[in-house]
Amino acid sequence: MTLSLNIIYCASYFMKKLLILLQVVGMFLIFNVMTSADTNTFSVSGYGVINYAHFDWELDPNRRAAIDVERFVVAPKYRINNTVRLEAEIEFEHGGTGNTMEFDKFEEFGEFEMEIEKGGEVIVEKLAAVFSIHQMLNFRVGHIIVPVGLVAKRHRPQHYFTTTRPEAETHIIPTIWHETGVELFGSFGPLKYQTQIVNGLDSTGFSSRHWIVPGHQLRFETVNAEAPAFVGRLDYEFDEDFTFGISGYVGDTAANRPKPDVDFDAYVGIVSFHGFYEVNPLKIRGVFLYGSLQNADRLSKVNRTLSNNLNVKRTPIGSSALGYYIEAGFDVLSLFRSDKSSPTLDIFARYDYYDTMASVEGIIFDNPRWERTTLTGGVNFHLNSQLVFKSHYSLRRLATKDLNKENTFAIGFGFQY
Repeated sequence: MTLSLNIIYCASYFMKKLLILLQVVGMFLIFNVMTSADTNTFSVSGYGVINYAHFDWELDPNRRAAIDVERFVVAPKYRINNTVRLEAEIEFEHGGTGNTMEFDKFEEFGEFEMEIEKGGEVIVEKLAAVFSIHQMLNFRVGHIIVPVGLVAKRHRPQHYFTTTRPEAETHIIPTIWHETGVELFGSFGPLKYQTQIVNGLDSTGFSSRHWIVPGHQLRFETVNAEAPAFVGRLDYEFDEDFTFGISGYVGDTAANRPKPDVDFDAYVGIVSFHGFYEVNPLKIRGVFLYGSLQNADRLSKVNRTLSNNLNVKRTPIGSSALGYYIEAGFDVLSLFRSDKSSPTLDIFARYDYYDTMASVEGIIFDNPRWERTTLTGGVNFHLNSQLVFKSHYSLRRLATKDLNKENTFAIGFGFQY
């Protein structure tokens, strides 16, 4: 055990120094290529989502129906020359900015609490310089997307069937997960890779319901970067509509807490297997996610004493989390036309399973409420490749014996440009 920790410490120290070196190299490359600028070009793309949901939850029978201007994203790109481009992605969530009151009855078993959270948000999800050096070796530096799971690479409304992003993924890892760091990426024929060194998570935000998701450092103006995290991804593209891959993440979350209030490590490790097959008229997508957290029981004990001003849940944390889903859809209009042109009408079904307390340590109670299974069915009508109208009905079941039914009907639309 001591030897393993020493290896981790040495690797962490080495990667910190490498991160500094890569940043220096990146700044040099920016200066060098900007002096040989070619034709400048500017482009912008983006997407948006608006949804309505009606809830029939046994444990929360008075839950109100809701409309959510979920997100509007603007993604500009500016090509300096044939080697360098600048890219950004700005997301407006839930209709703007401000404060709102939210009731949260279920984050901890047997406790009722009310918290104040921000309403809408404006988030910079990407702000980076990209250096296209060679097909096999390219470089990105800045605020970048962490490529773990399927949603990280395919998060526009045309990339998933339900009105909201897949449950099994969004309850275990942040989506969209974006951090600041450096990335090397490229391809060897059909095999594509990405490697990153980025700032890590903050374990004060971890919770029973969403595991490490609230550890994404969004609460403060600056991000603690005492301990970096390391990310890797491999995708094998049989063609552009058929891909299978694996991704992973590892990083210490103790050192990035707002205060140095722990004297132990809290490494998070996550692995994802993901794939999709979208050859008209059939679409199949799926993900398997597993994650582990070191010293989850000790973290839970410390987090329980945190200040209310941090606006975190302070609930027990699972030492591991598990989730997977598979969805399949079929374009029924393809049966009545000879070509592949729009529009399309996909009838789909999806199965989600996720448990954010798949295992626990010490005296932590393994709350069965956080083991969830959801069966969803619905339709997607694609007027064209830019606009989709969606509807679904989901049957979520909790592992508790009583009051375990959460049924939701939702409709919405999404667009991309």
